[in-house]
Amino acid sequence: MAWKMKRDAVLRLRDAIEAGEPISLNDAAELYGSADDVTLSELATLARNKLHPASEATYVVMAIVNYTNICVAKCDYCAFYRLPHQEGGYLLDFDQVCAKIDDLVRHGGTLVGFNGGFHPKLKLSDYAELFGRIHARYGSDLSFYEMTVAEFMFSCKLSKMSYEEGASLLKQAGTKWVTGGGAEILDDRFRKRHSPGKYTVADYYRAQRAILDAGLGSTATMVIGFDETLEERFSHLESLRKFQEETDRRLTSFLCWTYKPWNTELGGREISNQEYLRWLAVSRIYLHNIRHIRTSVLTKNEAALEGLKFGANDFDIPTEDEVTQKAGATISLEFERILSAARRSGYEPKLRRPFEPGGR
Repeated sequence: MAWKMKRDAVLRLRDAIEAGEPISLNDAAELYGSADDVTLSELATLARNKLHPASEATYVVMAIVNYTNICVAKCDYCAFYRLPHQEGGYLLDFDQVCAKIDDLVRHGGTLVGFNGGFHPKLKLSDYAELFGRIHARYGSDLSFYEMTVAEFMFSCKLSKMSYEEGASLLKQAGTKWVTGGGAEILDDRFRKRHSPGKYTVADYYRAQRAILDAGLGSTATMVIGFDETLEERFSHLESLRKFQEETDRRLTSFLCWTYKPWNTELGGREISNQEYLRWLAVSRIYLHNIRHIRTSVLTKNEAALEGLKFGANDFDIPTEDEVTQKAGATISLEFERILSAARRSGYEPKLRRPFEPGGR
């Protein structure tokens, strides 16, 4: 493809990035559609280096514990879920959850994420009890991302609780984080096509605002490579940047990963690494109000570390996540091989502690 972005437009955007000014949605679209890879990398790196050391990338070793695969949302892009009473469904008990956490600890991990499904019998009080017991067992040795916004919403509604009441209940149980998982593409046209049993975009942001207002941390996420249009992708970024401003920039990070199409009803092909990197760069430049942009080792393996040259400053090294593994993701426990990929991209990886809620 011949890239045709004019030099004066590039210089204008460079000046805006250096001044810390937001670019317009039209500018972001022009960057994605017309700038070559070198220009995108340079501009995204300029934006990145205003906030982070130029030659350093941070990472954390973590696991996503999938405590149940029973879910009634029926999203067509998911290879993980089983309907109630369907063969292969499970709900882990407390000891089984702890065994997975202990396995992460053996690998030197410090961060545990929890991600399940829309289980029709689990009230929010059940989650709060589980998380409270886990905190009592592990104390402050580990950090926990408990639930996703999408699961939180479903459980609140099942429990006949407002989002504010639900966030308060989790906080009383010791929860510090409810991640932005379940966002996929935040555009109602996309949601009606693929996950009509979930929520509207406005409802998603209402729940996330309640989580933040309760003093809990949350994150921004996005998944690309389904059948979404560029208009739908940019709609996601636009609503996210606006929400981040309205909530005093309290979302700590943005993680974008790619749809894995294997064993799903939707099917399709996984997008190229070039497309992923270009979108990561545009996200860094457009989302000027989100400090940490994270690249996805979970879905792109070592190739994800190329993302450090396209605006990302942070990454996970995951030890498990059944949701993406069922759809074709592969997990590597050869940590040094992954870290070497970061070094080949020109960045020295630095092990970090989990971010603090609301940290900038």
